[in-house]
Amino acid sequence: MAKLLEGKPVAEKIKERIRQEISLLRRAPVLASIQVGDNPSSSVYVKSQQKTAEALGITYKLHILAQNTTEEQLVSKIRELNEDFGVSGIIVQMPLPQTIDYKRISRHISSDKDVEGMHPANIGKLVFGKAQLIPCTAAAVMELLGATGIELYGKEVVIVGHSEIVGKPLSLLLLDKFATVTVCHIGTSKAGRLEEHVSRAEVLIVAVGKAGLIKGSWVREQAVVIDVGINRVADKIVGDVEFEAASLRASWITPVPGGVGPLTVTMLMRNLVEASKLQEQNIQKISK
Repeated sequence: MAKLLEGKPVAEKIKERIRQEISLLRRAPVLASIQVGDNPSSSVYVKSQQKTAEALGITYKLHILAQNTTEEQLVSKIRELNEDFGVSGIIVQMPLPQTIDYKRISRHISSDKDVEGMHPANIGKLVFGKAQLIPCTAAAVMELLGATGIELYGKEVVIVGHSEIVGKPLSLLLLDKFATVTVCHIGTSKAGRLEEHVSRAEVLIVAVGKAGLIKGSWVREQAVVIDVGINRVADKIVGDVEFEAASLRASWITPVPGGVGPLTVTMLMRNLVEASKLQEQNIQKISK
């Protein structure tokens, strides 16, 4: 029977380190959050961010823009916050209205205030193994893997899902650990080869958003299973992996909810502290 790999205990340890690092900064970090419209799921995430920020001594400033805000107006707001020396980090809440392209928006956030780690400059640093601001969910997965004590060097790692915020950055982070990484996606599934790849994974990470996509019987004996998926089925929240069946085969498995989720906001706050450090370093360089 697999051990539960819960996010909250890992998050608490990281929060303690964050508090220590904040105490060493010249000024307390300030996180500016932009929410366009009134989306219920976005509002839930905002409340979680506010609660975590307050517990860590971080100032959280929420900027709510109208639902009919244009892309140009949103960019203008971002530029205003970029130029505000009192702001340490910027996050644009998802989802955005269909008229706004987030991929274009992310480029306008100053790279050293990009607490989601999605600016092209930060993705470029990730490619070269020099990342300081890492996409939050990918960072959360790496922290959970670290908590298992598993040696990733040479391990067969299979990632199901190749999104910009999870699958792609995770593949780069794992390659830096010298894991052997396979990334599966809809093409893998349509080719009928998903089970084949999953069944050989010593470490399996699934981030698709489709309940029960990965059958428990596919999971390799003693594999570590990280389920990033969050799906509502009837009145329950479930992941992408058949939890009960997978638990009988895996060595470690994340519960859903309670696995990756509690860590994601903590990673956001860690990025904010890193962004604050970067800005202080830049100020020191300019003053010399």
